[in-house]
Amino acid sequence: MIPSAYKTRHSLSVTCLILLATVITLPGGPAAAATPAPVSDATDACLICHASVTPGIVADWQRSRHALVTPAQALQGTQPYRRVSASDLPDSLTTIAVGCAECHTMNADTHGDTFDHNDYPVHTVVTPADCDTCHPEERAQYARNLMSHAHVNLAHNDTYQLLIEAINGITSWTGDSLVQHGADSLTGSQSCFFCHGTDVTVAGLTERETMFGEMTFPDLTGWPNRGVGRLNPDGTMGACTPCHPRHEFSIEVARQPYTCSECHKGPDVPAYKIYSVSKHGNIFFSNKSTYTMDTIPWTIGRDFNAPTCAVCHISLLEDTEGEVVAIRTHQMNDRLHTRLFGLPYAHPHPLSPNTSTIVNADGLQLPTNLDGTPVTEALIDTATQQERKKTMQQVCRSCHSDQWVDKHFAALDAVISSTNRRTLTATEVLLAAWQQNLVPGPASNDSPFNDGLEKLWVEQWLFYANSVRLSAAMAGADYGVFENGRWYLARNLQDMRDRLRFLQAAARK
Repeated sequence: MIPSAYKTRHSLSVTCLILLATVITLPGGPAAAATPAPVSDATDACLICHASVTPGIVADWQRSRHALVTPAQALQGTQPYRRVSASDLPDSLTTIAVGCAECHTMNADTHGDTFDHNDYPVHTVVTPADCDTCHPEERAQYARNLMSHAHVNLAHNDTYQLLIEAINGITSWTGDSLVQHGADSLTGSQSCFFCHGTDVTVAGLTERETMFGEMTFPDLTGWPNRGVGRLNPDGTMGACTPCHPRHEFSIEVARQPYTCSECHKGPDVPAYKIYSVSKHGNIFFSNKSTYTMDTIPWTIGRDFNAPTCAVCHISLLEDTEGEVVAIRTHQMNDRLHTRLFGLPYAHPHPLSPNTSTIVNADGLQLPTNLDGTPVTEALIDTATQQERKKTMQQVCRSCHSDQWVDKHFAALDAVISSTNRRTLTATEVLLAAWQQNLVPGPASNDSPFNDGLEKLWVEQWLFYANSVRLSAAMAGADYGVFENGRWYLARNLQDMRDRLRFLQAAARK
Protein backbone atom coordinates (compact mmCIF):
# COMPACT_ATOMS: atom_id res chain seq x y z
CA MET A 1 0.00 0.00 0.00
CA ILE A 2 1.15 3.52 -0.80
CA PRO A 3 1.02 5.90 2.20
CA SER A 4 -2.17 7.90 1.53
CA ALA A 5 -0.68 11.14 2.85
CA TYR A 6 1.69 11.20 -0.09
CA LYS A 7 -0.69 10.35 -2.93
CA THR A 8 -2.08 13.84 -3.43
CA ARG A 9 1.18 15.53 -2.55
CA HIS A 10 3.12 13.73 -5.29
CA SER A 11 0.46 13.43 -8.00
CA LEU A 12 1.39 16.83 -9.47
CA SER A 13 5.04 15.85 -9.94
CA VAL A 14 4.01 12.62 -11.68
CA THR A 15 1.66 14.54 -13.95
CA CYS A 16 4.43 16.98 -14.86
CA LEU A 17 6.76 14.15 -15.76
CA ILE A 18 4.11 12.55 -17.95
CA LEU A 19 3.47 15.88 -19.69
CA LEU A 20 7.19 16.25 -20.21
CA ALA A 21 7.26 12.95 -22.06
CA THR A 22 4.58 14.15 -24.50
CA VAL A 23 6.91 16.73 -26.00
CA ILE A 24 9.91 14.45 -26.38
CA THR A 25 10.74 13.69 -30.00
CA LEU A 26 12.48 10.40 -30.65
CA PRO A 27 13.19 9.82 -34.35
CA GLY A 28 12.41 6.49 -35.97
CA GLY A 29 9.71 3.96 -35.20
CA PRO A 30 6.69 3.94 -32.90
CA ALA A 31 8.58 5.65 -30.07
CA ALA A 32 8.08 8.96 -31.86
CA ALA A 33 4.51 8.85 -30.50
CA ALA A 34 3.54 12.07 -28.76
CA THR A 35 1.54 10.39 -25.99
CA PRO A 36 3.02 8.05 -23.37
CA ALA A 37 1.66 4.53 -23.26
CA PRO A 38 -0.77 3.68 -20.46
CA VAL A 39 0.81 2.39 -17.25
CA SER A 40 -0.32 -0.47 -15.05
CA ASP A 41 -1.78 0.18 -11.63
CA ALA A 42 1.36 -1.29 -10.07
CA THR A 43 3.66 1.03 -12.01
CA ASP A 44 1.41 3.98 -11.21
CA ALA A 45 1.80 3.12 -7.53
CA CYS A 46 5.60 3.16 -7.96
CA LEU A 47 5.54 6.53 -9.71
CA ILE A 48 3.45 8.16 -6.99
CA CYS A 49 6.33 7.86 -4.53
CA HIS A 50 9.40 7.65 -6.74
CA ALA A 51 8.64 10.85 -8.63
CA SER A 52 9.80 12.54 -5.43
CA VAL A 53 12.13 9.92 -3.97
CA THR A 54 14.13 9.27 -7.15
CA PRO A 55 13.03 11.89 -9.70
CA GLY A 56 16.08 11.27 -11.89
CA ILE A 57 15.15 7.63 -12.35
CA VAL A 58 11.56 8.48 -13.20
CA ALA A 59 12.63 11.18 -15.68
CA ASP A 60 14.99 8.72 -17.37
CA TRP A 61 12.20 6.20 -17.70
CA GLN A 62 9.77 8.77 -19.06
CA ARG A 63 12.22 9.47 -21.88
CA SER A 64 12.54 5.79 -22.74
CA ARG A 65 10.79 3.82 -25.44
CA HIS A 66 9.56 1.58 -22.63
CA ALA A 67 7.41 4.49 -21.45
CA LEU A 68 6.21 5.57 -24.89
CA VAL A 69 5.50 2.30 -26.71
CA THR A 70 3.69 -0.82 -25.56
CA PRO A 71 5.33 -4.17 -26.33
CA ALA A 72 2.33 -5.00 -28.53
CA GLN A 73 3.02 -1.89 -30.61
CA ALA A 74 6.68 -2.87 -30.85
CA LEU A 75 5.65 -6.29 -32.21
CA GLN A 76 3.96 -4.64 -35.18
CA GLY A 77 7.31 -4.09 -36.86
CA THR A 78 8.95 -6.62 -39.15
CA GLN A 79 12.08 -8.60 -38.45
CA PRO A 80 14.97 -7.97 -38.42
CA TYR A 81 14.03 -4.34 -37.85
CA ARG A 82 11.93 -4.70 -34.71
CA ARG A 83 13.39 -3.58 -31.40
CA VAL A 84 11.91 -6.62 -29.68
CA SER A 85 12.71 -10.15 -30.80
CA ALA A 86 9.88 -12.00 -29.03
CA SER A 87 7.25 -13.59 -31.25
CA ASP A 88 4.53 -13.28 -28.60
CA LEU A 89 4.12 -11.66 -25.22
CA PRO A 90 2.22 -12.22 -21.97
CA ASP A 91 -1.26 -10.72 -22.08
CA SER A 92 -0.32 -8.46 -19.18
CA LEU A 93 2.19 -6.60 -21.38
CA THR A 94 0.15 -6.03 -24.52
CA THR A 95 -1.61 -2.75 -23.66
CA ILE A 96 0.67 -1.04 -21.14
CA ALA A 97 4.09 0.52 -21.00
CA VAL A 98 7.03 -1.43 -19.65
CA GLY A 99 7.28 0.42 -16.37
CA CYS A 100 8.76 0.03 -12.91
CA ALA A 101 6.59 -2.91 -11.87
CA GLU A 102 6.91 -4.72 -15.19
CA CYS A 103 10.67 -5.01 -14.68
CA HIS A 104 11.05 -5.05 -10.90
CA THR A 105 8.33 -7.64 -10.21
CA MET A 106 9.04 -9.81 -13.27
CA ASN A 107 9.81 -13.44 -12.35
CA ALA A 108 9.63 -12.51 -8.67
CA ASP A 109 9.58 -16.15 -7.54
CA THR A 110 13.02 -16.80 -9.05
CA HIS A 111 14.73 -13.77 -7.52
CA GLY A 112 16.54 -14.24 -4.24
CA ASP A 113 16.35 -10.47 -3.72
CA THR A 114 12.55 -10.26 -3.92
CA PHE A 115 11.03 -8.50 -0.92
CA ASP A 116 7.66 -7.11 0.06
CA HIS A 117 7.51 -3.42 -0.81
CA ASN A 118 4.19 -1.74 -0.14
CA ASP A 119 2.42 -5.06 -0.81
CA TYR A 120 4.26 -5.69 -4.10
CA PRO A 121 6.89 -8.46 -4.58
CA VAL A 122 9.76 -6.24 -5.76
CA HIS A 123 13.32 -7.23 -6.61
CA THR A 124 16.15 -4.71 -6.87
CA VAL A 125 18.30 -6.38 -9.53
CA VAL A 126 16.74 -6.63 -12.99
CA THR A 127 18.49 -9.37 -14.93
CA PRO A 128 18.80 -10.78 -18.46
CA ALA A 129 16.10 -13.34 -17.60
CA ASP A 130 13.68 -10.46 -17.02
CA CYS A 131 14.66 -8.71 -20.25
CA ASP A 132 14.25 -12.07 -22.03
CA THR A 133 10.47 -11.61 -21.97
CA CYS A 134 10.69 -9.13 -24.85
CA HIS A 135 14.29 -9.66 -26.01
CA PRO A 136 14.92 -13.45 -26.09
CA GLU A 137 17.29 -13.42 -29.09
CA GLU A 138 19.45 -10.70 -27.60
CA ARG A 139 19.54 -12.51 -24.27
CA ALA A 140 20.50 -15.82 -25.95
CA GLN A 141 23.24 -14.16 -27.99
CA TYR A 142 24.63 -12.40 -24.95
CA ALA A 143 24.71 -15.70 -23.05
CA ARG A 144 27.12 -17.00 -25.74
CA ASN A 145 29.27 -13.93 -25.29
CA LEU A 146 32.54 -13.88 -23.33
CA MET A 147 31.22 -10.78 -21.57
CA SER A 148 28.35 -12.67 -19.94
CA HIS A 149 30.91 -15.04 -18.40
CA ALA A 150 33.36 -12.30 -17.44
CA HIS A 151 32.97 -12.85 -13.69
CA VAL A 152 33.24 -16.63 -13.93
CA ASN A 153 36.20 -16.43 -16.32
CA LEU A 154 38.09 -14.35 -13.79
CA ALA A 155 36.87 -15.62 -10.43
CA HIS A 156 37.03 -19.32 -11.37
CA ASN A 157 40.44 -19.11 -13.02
CA ASP A 158 43.10 -19.97 -10.44
CA THR A 159 45.84 -18.52 -12.63
CA TYR A 160 44.12 -15.16 -12.94
CA GLN A 161 43.17 -15.14 -9.29
CA LEU A 162 46.90 -14.97 -8.60
CA LEU A 163 47.15 -11.99 -10.95
CA ILE A 164 44.27 -10.28 -9.13
CA GLU A 165 46.03 -10.78 -5.79
CA ALA A 166 49.22 -9.32 -7.25
CA ILE A 167 47.24 -6.24 -8.36
CA ASN A 168 44.77 -5.73 -5.51
CA GLY A 169 46.41 -7.34 -2.50
CA ILE A 170 47.99 -5.41 0.33
CA THR A 171 51.78 -5.75 0.46
CA SER A 172 53.69 -5.45 3.72
CA TRP A 173 57.42 -5.12 4.43
CA THR A 174 58.57 -7.94 6.69
CA GLY A 175 62.25 -7.95 7.58
CA ASP A 176 63.84 -7.61 4.17
CA SER A 177 60.97 -9.06 2.15
CA LEU A 178 57.71 -7.94 0.58
CA VAL A 179 54.84 -10.14 1.74
CA GLN A 180 51.68 -10.26 -0.38
CA HIS A 181 48.31 -10.50 1.38
CA GLY A 182 44.97 -11.34 -0.16
CA ALA A 183 42.68 -8.65 -1.51
CA ASP A 184 39.34 -7.88 0.13
CA SER A 185 36.10 -8.17 -1.81
CA LEU A 186 35.29 -4.45 -1.71
CA THR A 187 38.63 -3.66 -3.32
CA GLY A 188 37.88 -6.26 -5.97
CA SER A 189 34.43 -4.81 -6.64
CA GLN A 190 36.03 -1.43 -7.35
CA SER A 191 38.83 -2.97 -9.39
CA CYS A 192 38.70 -5.97 -11.72
CA PHE A 193 35.12 -6.95 -10.88
CA PHE A 194 33.79 -3.46 -11.48
CA CYS A 195 33.79 -4.35 -15.19
CA HIS A 196 33.83 -8.16 -14.99
CA GLY A 197 30.88 -8.10 -12.60
CA THR A 198 30.47 -9.00 -8.94
CA ASP A 199 28.60 -11.86 -7.31
CA VAL A 200 25.44 -10.18 -6.02
CA THR A 201 23.96 -12.13 -3.12
CA VAL A 202 21.39 -11.46 -0.42
CA ALA A 203 22.99 -11.24 3.02
CA GLY A 204 19.66 -10.73 4.77
CA LEU A 205 17.20 -7.91 5.39
CA THR A 206 17.92 -4.47 6.75
CA GLU A 207 15.70 -1.72 8.14
CA ARG A 208 16.13 1.80 6.75
CA GLU A 209 14.44 5.06 7.64
CA THR A 210 12.82 6.65 4.57
CA MET A 211 10.65 9.70 3.94
CA PHE A 212 7.71 7.28 4.28
CA GLY A 213 8.89 5.85 7.56
CA GLU A 214 10.89 2.74 8.36
CA MET A 215 11.03 0.16 5.56
CA THR A 216 12.67 -3.23 5.05
CA PHE A 217 15.05 -3.87 2.14
CA PRO A 218 17.35 -6.73 1.15
CA ASP A 219 20.99 -6.27 2.11
CA LEU A 220 22.90 -7.03 -1.11
CA THR A 221 26.59 -7.91 -1.18
CA GLY A 222 28.47 -7.02 -4.35
CA TRP A 223 25.99 -4.20 -5.01
CA PRO A 224 25.82 -1.78 -6.71
CA ASN A 225 27.42 -3.24 -9.81
CA ARG A 226 26.78 -3.16 -13.54
CA GLY A 227 29.62 -5.42 -14.66
CA VAL A 228 29.09 -7.31 -17.89
CA GLY A 229 29.36 -10.76 -16.25
CA ARG A 230 27.62 -10.00 -12.96
CA LEU A 231 26.20 -13.00 -11.09
CA ASN A 232 22.61 -12.14 -10.20
CA PRO A 233 20.36 -13.19 -7.31
CA ASP A 234 18.13 -15.15 -9.72
CA GLY A 235 21.06 -17.35 -10.78
CA THR A 236 21.65 -15.67 -14.15
CA MET A 237 24.89 -14.23 -15.45
CA GLY A 238 25.42 -10.86 -17.10
CA ALA A 239 23.77 -7.48 -17.22
CA CYS A 240 22.24 -5.39 -19.98
CA THR A 241 22.88 -2.07 -18.22
CA PRO A 242 26.62 -1.67 -18.94
CA CYS A 243 25.62 -0.75 -22.51
CA HIS A 244 21.95 0.24 -22.05
CA PRO A 245 22.07 2.26 -18.79
CA ARG A 246 19.12 2.27 -16.42
CA HIS A 247 16.38 3.51 -16.75
CA GLU A 248 16.26 4.95 -20.23
CA PHE A 249 17.92 1.90 -21.82
CA SER A 250 18.80 4.02 -24.81
CA ILE A 251 20.11 2.43 -27.99
CA GLU A 252 21.67 5.81 -28.75
CA VAL A 253 23.74 5.65 -25.56
CA ALA A 254 24.71 2.04 -26.29
CA ARG A 255 26.03 3.03 -29.71
CA GLN A 256 28.24 5.82 -28.40
CA PRO A 257 31.97 5.02 -28.09
CA TYR A 258 31.94 6.76 -24.69
CA THR A 259 29.82 3.88 -23.35
CA CYS A 260 32.42 1.28 -24.34
CA SER A 261 35.19 3.46 -22.93
CA GLU A 262 34.04 2.77 -19.36
CA CYS A 263 35.75 -0.64 -19.50
CA HIS A 264 37.94 -0.33 -22.60
CA LYS A 265 40.29 2.51 -21.82
CA GLY A 266 43.13 1.28 -19.58
CA PRO A 267 46.50 0.04 -20.84
CA ASP A 268 45.25 -3.55 -20.78
CA VAL A 269 42.32 -2.77 -23.12
CA PRO A 270 43.10 0.62 -24.72
CA ALA A 271 40.42 0.39 -27.41
CA TYR A 272 38.82 3.77 -26.69
CA LYS A 273 42.16 5.59 -26.55
CA ILE A 274 43.14 4.09 -29.88
CA TYR A 275 39.74 4.89 -31.40
CA SER A 276 40.08 8.49 -30.22
CA VAL A 277 43.30 8.99 -32.21
CA SER A 278 42.26 6.92 -35.24
CA LYS A 279 40.84 8.38 -38.42
CA HIS A 280 37.48 6.80 -37.60
CA GLY A 281 37.46 8.50 -34.22
CA ASN A 282 38.58 11.79 -35.72
CA ILE A 283 35.66 11.76 -38.16
CA PHE A 284 33.15 10.74 -35.48
CA PHE A 285 34.19 13.44 -33.02
CA SER A 286 34.19 16.04 -35.79
CA ASN A 287 30.83 15.05 -37.30
CA LYS A 288 28.90 13.41 -34.45
CA SER A 289 26.24 16.13 -34.50
CA THR A 290 25.23 14.88 -37.96
CA TYR A 291 24.91 11.23 -36.90
CA THR A 292 21.52 9.62 -36.36
CA MET A 293 22.22 7.25 -33.51
CA ASP A 294 18.93 5.46 -32.78
CA THR A 295 17.56 4.17 -36.08
CA ILE A 296 17.10 0.50 -36.94
CA PRO A 297 18.50 -0.47 -39.33
CA TRP A 298 21.55 1.75 -39.10
CA THR A 299 22.19 2.91 -42.66
CA ILE A 300 25.81 3.35 -43.69
CA GLY A 301 26.41 6.68 -45.38
CA ARG A 302 23.09 8.14 -44.31
CA ASP A 303 22.95 7.74 -40.52
CA PHE A 304 26.74 7.89 -40.06
CA ASN A 305 29.86 8.22 -42.18
CA ALA A 306 32.50 6.59 -39.96
CA PRO A 307 32.08 3.68 -37.58
CA THR A 308 31.72 3.62 -33.82
CA CYS A 309 32.35 0.47 -31.76
CA ALA A 310 28.75 -0.65 -32.27
CA VAL A 311 29.01 -0.33 -36.05
CA CYS A 312 31.85 -2.82 -36.21
CA HIS A 313 30.78 -5.22 -33.49
CA ILE A 314 27.02 -5.20 -32.84
CA SER A 315 24.53 -3.23 -34.93
CA LEU A 316 22.24 -4.21 -37.78
CA LEU A 317 23.73 -2.40 -40.79
CA GLU A 318 22.25 -1.65 -44.20
CA ASP A 319 23.58 0.15 -47.23
CA THR A 320 21.65 2.93 -48.95
CA GLU A 321 20.13 0.37 -51.35
CA GLY A 322 18.47 -1.42 -48.44
CA GLU A 323 20.80 -4.43 -48.52
CA VAL A 324 21.77 -5.92 -45.16
CA VAL A 325 25.53 -5.62 -44.62
CA ALA A 326 25.68 -7.23 -41.16
CA ILE A 327 22.99 -8.63 -38.90
CA ARG A 328 22.63 -7.40 -35.32
CA THR A 329 24.39 -9.51 -32.72
CA HIS A 330 24.95 -9.37 -28.98
CA GLN A 331 27.55 -12.15 -29.03
CA MET A 332 30.25 -9.51 -29.75
CA ASN A 333 32.83 -11.94 -31.17
CA ASP A 334 30.66 -12.94 -34.15
CA ARG A 335 32.78 -10.57 -36.25
CA LEU A 336 36.16 -11.26 -34.62
CA HIS A 337 38.51 -13.92 -35.97
CA THR A 338 41.19 -13.55 -33.29
CA ARG A 339 41.14 -12.76 -29.58
CA LEU A 340 43.60 -9.89 -29.28
CA PHE A 341 43.85 -8.85 -25.64
CA GLY A 342 43.84 -10.02 -22.04
CA LEU A 343 45.96 -13.14 -22.52
CA PRO A 344 49.69 -13.68 -23.12
CA TYR A 345 49.23 -14.55 -26.81
CA ALA A 346 46.62 -13.60 -29.38
CA HIS A 347 44.71 -16.74 -30.38
CA PRO A 348 41.47 -17.97 -31.98
CA HIS A 349 38.40 -17.23 -29.89
CA PRO A 350 37.28 -19.89 -27.41
CA LEU A 351 34.57 -22.34 -28.42
CA SER A 352 32.76 -21.77 -25.12
CA PRO A 353 32.23 -18.42 -23.41
CA ASN A 354 33.27 -20.15 -20.19
CA THR A 355 37.06 -20.10 -20.51
CA SER A 356 37.71 -21.10 -16.89
CA THR A 357 37.59 -24.76 -17.94
CA ILE A 358 40.60 -24.41 -20.27
CA VAL A 359 43.89 -25.78 -18.94
CA ASN A 360 47.10 -25.69 -20.99
CA ALA A 361 49.95 -28.18 -21.07
CA ASP A 362 51.75 -26.18 -18.37
CA GLY A 363 48.86 -26.71 -15.95
CA LEU A 364 47.75 -23.06 -16.16
CA GLN A 365 44.19 -21.98 -16.98
CA LEU A 366 45.20 -20.26 -20.19
CA PRO A 367 44.06 -20.89 -23.81
CA THR A 368 47.67 -21.04 -25.02
CA ASN A 369 50.73 -22.81 -23.71
CA LEU A 370 53.67 -20.79 -22.45
CA ASP A 371 55.42 -21.37 -25.79
CA GLY A 372 52.50 -19.71 -27.57
CA THR A 373 50.91 -22.79 -29.10
CA PRO A 374 47.12 -22.76 -28.74
CA VAL A 375 45.02 -25.23 -26.79
CA THR A 376 43.31 -26.08 -30.07
CA GLU A 377 40.57 -28.33 -28.69
CA ALA A 378 39.16 -25.36 -26.74
CA LEU A 379 39.28 -22.81 -29.59
CA ILE A 380 37.33 -22.19 -32.80
CA ASP A 381 38.71 -23.80 -35.95
CA THR A 382 40.24 -22.08 -38.98
CA ALA A 383 37.01 -22.21 -41.00
CA THR A 384 35.10 -20.40 -38.23
CA GLN A 385 37.88 -17.85 -37.96
CA GLN A 386 37.68 -17.13 -41.68
CA GLU A 387 33.89 -16.82 -41.56
CA ARG A 388 34.06 -14.29 -38.74
CA LYS A 389 36.80 -12.35 -40.51
CA LYS A 390 34.67 -12.28 -43.66
CA THR A 391 31.75 -10.81 -41.71
CA MET A 392 33.91 -8.00 -40.32
CA GLN A 393 35.49 -7.37 -43.72
CA GLN A 394 32.02 -6.98 -45.22
CA VAL A 395 31.44 -4.07 -42.81
CA CYS A 396 34.78 -2.53 -43.83
CA ARG A 397 33.97 -2.90 -47.55
CA SER A 398 30.98 -0.61 -47.14
CA CYS A 399 33.47 2.26 -47.10
CA HIS A 400 36.77 0.80 -48.34
CA SER A 401 37.97 -0.98 -51.48
CA ASP A 402 38.79 -4.68 -51.59
CA GLN A 403 42.49 -3.90 -51.81
CA TRP A 404 42.34 -1.61 -48.76
CA VAL A 405 40.49 -4.20 -46.68
CA ASP A 406 42.62 -7.16 -47.76
CA LYS A 407 45.87 -5.36 -47.06
CA HIS A 408 44.62 -4.00 -43.74
CA PHE A 409 43.83 -7.50 -42.48
CA ALA A 410 47.09 -8.89 -43.87
CA ALA A 411 48.95 -6.23 -41.88
CA LEU A 412 46.90 -7.07 -38.76
CA ASP A 413 47.72 -10.76 -39.07
CA ALA A 414 51.42 -9.85 -39.40
CA VAL A 415 51.23 -7.73 -36.25
CA ILE A 416 49.54 -10.59 -34.39
CA SER A 417 52.40 -12.86 -35.40
CA SER A 418 55.14 -10.37 -34.48
CA THR A 419 53.67 -9.45 -31.07
CA ASN A 420 53.20 -13.10 -30.21
CA ARG A 421 56.85 -13.69 -31.09
CA ARG A 422 58.01 -10.83 -28.87
CA THR A 423 55.88 -12.16 -26.04
CA LEU A 424 57.49 -15.57 -26.56
CA THR A 425 60.93 -13.98 -26.19
CA ALA A 426 59.85 -12.41 -22.90
CA THR A 427 58.47 -15.77 -21.78
CA GLU A 428 61.77 -17.47 -22.62
CA VAL A 429 63.58 -15.00 -20.37
CA LEU A 430 61.15 -15.73 -17.54
CA LEU A 431 61.40 -19.49 -18.07
CA ALA A 432 65.18 -19.23 -17.77
CA ALA A 433 64.78 -17.54 -14.39
CA TRP A 434 62.34 -20.23 -13.22
CA GLN A 435 64.49 -23.09 -14.47
CA GLN A 436 67.62 -21.68 -12.79
CA ASN A 437 65.69 -21.24 -9.51
CA LEU A 438 66.37 -17.52 -9.59
CA VAL A 439 62.66 -16.76 -9.29
CA PRO A 440 60.13 -19.19 -7.77
CA GLY A 441 57.51 -20.07 -10.36
CA PRO A 442 54.52 -22.40 -10.73
CA ALA A 443 56.75 -25.47 -10.40
CA SER A 444 57.54 -24.24 -6.86
CA ASN A 445 53.82 -23.69 -6.16
CA ASP A 446 54.43 -19.96 -6.35
CA SER A 447 52.50 -17.27 -8.18
CA PRO A 448 53.75 -16.43 -11.68
CA PHE A 449 52.91 -12.76 -11.07
CA ASN A 450 54.49 -11.60 -7.81
CA ASP A 451 58.19 -11.19 -8.63
CA GLY A 452 59.63 -8.12 -10.33
CA LEU A 453 60.70 -10.11 -13.40
CA GLU A 454 57.29 -11.72 -13.59
CA LYS A 455 55.60 -8.31 -13.46
CA LEU A 456 57.73 -7.17 -16.40
CA TRP A 457 56.58 -10.28 -18.25
CA VAL A 458 52.95 -9.39 -17.57
CA GLU A 459 53.48 -5.86 -18.88
CA GLN A 460 54.96 -7.29 -22.08
CA TRP A 461 51.68 -8.90 -23.14
CA LEU A 462 48.98 -7.28 -21.01
CA PHE A 463 49.96 -3.71 -21.83
CA TYR A 464 52.38 -3.45 -24.73
CA ALA A 465 51.48 -6.33 -27.05
CA ASN A 466 47.80 -5.58 -26.46
CA SER A 467 48.28 -1.96 -27.46
CA VAL A 468 50.15 -2.84 -30.65
CA ARG A 469 47.56 -5.40 -31.76
CA LEU A 470 44.54 -3.22 -31.03
CA SER A 471 46.22 -0.26 -32.69
CA ALA A 472 46.75 -2.32 -35.85
CA ALA A 473 43.17 -3.62 -35.77
CA MET A 474 41.65 -0.16 -35.34
CA ALA A 475 43.90 1.81 -37.71
CA GLY A 476 45.42 3.86 -34.91
CA ALA A 477 49.03 3.12 -35.80
CA ASP A 478 50.79 5.91 -33.92
CA TYR A 479 49.37 4.70 -30.62
CA GLY A 480 51.04 1.35 -31.23
CA VAL A 481 54.55 2.80 -31.52
CA PHE A 482 55.47 4.98 -28.53
CA GLU A 483 52.25 5.07 -26.47
CA ASN A 484 52.58 1.68 -24.73
CA GLY A 485 53.50 0.20 -28.10
CA ARG A 486 56.52 -1.20 -29.94
CA TRP A 487 59.05 0.99 -28.14
CA TYR A 488 57.98 -0.46 -24.81
CA LEU A 489 57.91 -4.01 -26.18
CA ALA A 490 61.60 -3.60 -27.09
CA ARG A 491 62.61 -1.72 -23.94
CA ASN A 492 60.80 -4.16 -21.67
CA LEU A 493 62.74 -7.06 -23.15
CA GLN A 494 65.97 -5.25 -22.35
CA ASP A 495 64.77 -4.63 -18.80
CA MET A 496 63.90 -8.31 -18.39
CA ARG A 497 67.31 -9.38 -19.68
CA ASP A 498 69.08 -6.94 -17.35
CA ARG A 499 67.09 -8.15 -14.35
CA LEU A 500 67.86 -11.77 -15.24
CA ARG A 501 71.58 -10.99 -15.45
CA PHE A 502 71.41 -9.26 -12.07
CA LEU A 503 69.76 -12.30 -10.53
CA GLN A 504 72.33 -14.60 -12.11
CA ALA A 505 75.20 -12.48 -10.80
CA ALA A 506 73.70 -12.38 -7.32
CA ALA A 507 73.31 -16.17 -7.34
CA ARG A 508 77.01 -16.66 -8.16
CA LYS A 509 78.18 -14.71 -5.13
